[in-house]
Amino acid sequence: MTYRAESARRPAGSGRGAPNRTKKADHAGGPLRGLWGRLIMAALAGAAAELAGLGLIAAAAWLIARAAQQPPVAALGLAVVAVRACALGKGVFRYLERLAGHDAALRAQAAVRGGLLRALIPPRPPPSGNADLLTRMADDTDAAVDLLVRCLLPAVAALVTAVAAVGVAAGLLPAAAPVLAAGLLAAGAGPPAVSAVAARRWAARLAPARAALAERVADLVHGAMDLAACDATERAQKAAAAADAHLAALERRRARLRAAMPAMGMAVQGVTVAVIVAQARPVLDPVALAVLALTALAAFAPVLPLADAGERLAEIIAALRRLEEVRAAPPAVTEPADPRPLPAPPYTIEVTDLVVRYAPGGAAALDGVSLTLPPGRRVALVGPSGAGKSTLLAALMRLVEAESGAIHVNGVDVRDLPSDGVRELMTGLTDDPYVFRASLRDNLLLARPRTGDGELARALAAVRLADWAAATGWDAPLGEDGATLSGGQLRRLALARALLRDPPVLLLDEPTEALEDPLADALLGDLLKATAGRTVLLVTHRLRGLEEVDEIVVLERGRITQRGSHRDLLREPGYYRDLWRAETMRRAPRRAGTA
Repeated sequence: MTYRAESARRPAGSGRGAPNRTKKADHAGGPLRGLWGRLIMAALAGAAAELAGLGLIAAAAWLIARAAQQPPVAALGLAVVAVRACALGKGVFRYLERLAGHDAALRAQAAVRGGLLRALIPPRPPPSGNADLLTRMADDTDAAVDLLVRCLLPAVAALVTAVAAVGVAAGLLPAAAPVLAAGLLAAGAGPPAVSAVAARRWAARLAPARAALAERVADLVHGAMDLAACDATERAQKAAAAADAHLAALERRRARLRAAMPAMGMAVQGVTVAVIVAQARPVLDPVALAVLALTALAAFAPVLPLADAGERLAEIIAALRRLEEVRAAPPAVTEPADPRPLPAPPYTIEVTDLVVRYAPGGAAALDGVSLTLPPGRRVALVGPSGAGKSTLLAALMRLVEAESGAIHVNGVDVRDLPSDGVRELMTGLTDDPYVFRASLRDNLLLARPRTGDGELARALAAVRLADWAAATGWDAPLGEDGATLSGGQLRRLALARALLRDPPVLLLDEPTEALEDPLADALLGDLLKATAGRTVLLVTHRLRGLEEVDEIVVLERGRITQRGSHRDLLREPGYYRDLWRAETMRRAPRRAGTA
């Protein structure tokens, strides 16, 4: 019986203009669009908190120094109230600053991550590996939070506090004002500038080290079973440990420099206060002297942390540049400015002289490939690894752009159709299927959300996973990237999703990979029976059962070298006959031993 979906498919390729306009609008607005009100509130609250702290120190200094002179208690009442008010106000304003600042920062982070995800649609190749792309998504997008919370807001608060402190110093002793201003400027500009320059240099060394460690850890986590099968776990662990040790050594050397920056600021603070006290002691009375000295000392409190802000700013700029690399990467395919609607079924797919290169001037992954898939025709694509089989499937799904040649759907060039619509029409099992950290049911429902358990069970039975599903349970978590599944189970689960998706043109890339011969033969036989009368393009290295398909196409080095039926290809010398003989000889001892 032919496996077919019971529910109607939704129209493909509808509404393609709106998402593009939304993406452009979001990119133009930037991550701070709509957040300026919260940022201004946070900056004002932060400045008020620092001024309250400065006022607290000044009022407390005056109160203690004046109380030492034993004046009437009534003379101290206003100072007591000022101390209490500043103490309470500092806490309230700090809370408001944290509330508004983190709200704005987290919203900006969400906007940055959303923009990064939208930048990956349509598909585009990442500037580096998947592990580094994950690092950019997780770590580099934190730059939006740190830019606001650790750099912008502290700088505003420090500037307001410095101006107020210099004003107080000018009122008490005009000669002390330029000294305090110079000290605050030196502490607020020198260490941050040194930290920023050093951070830029260290970033060029730390970022590759972190990416290398992330890649090693990803290999250990996601490739644990493969490493164990190849007896390479210890070697991979040593490589990860070496990457971790290299990163730790770099971090220690950077930490020494980071520790020197606050010390530099504190030295400037001490010298500045000492000079001001030396100036004021012969001139001011003890109460005013205490107020001036402690006010000058407290004025450095919001300025000294700017050394860390300078270092973090350099890291943030580097992180934002890496994010911009992702956004600026050209799309893998070009969307039509005015997409045409999909033709009406049934569909005939024509591939004509297709040439695909992954690098300009490089070797062609596909070189002049021509292929026709009329309705109901099943074609098997055979060839050595790297021959271009998966590239052809990617080109059909509009995941890579052809250099020349064309792909037509009922006479319409796929470059004139919306890519999402093309992928609704032609899709299936890719060469690298992904299983999410969710339940078995949720992973299957990705193919068709409104599907009952009965239909899901039939899809699993079609790929011979029914017994496993019954033992595991529909709600059992499958782990990150299918960590709880074997390679064969993961492949068959992805195949079940492809069957549930039920596209008009079913593309299958190595559906029996990682399976033992008896199970692979049985599964391929079931699959060929289930897809009778369907339009199917099957990529496989196994030749058993291919006598059931309508045509076999042999790809070698991006070119079609043979095509015909299973019987015809066995009669002529070439790759197919050699592979058939090698497969037959490999299986022969096993059958003899069994007999």
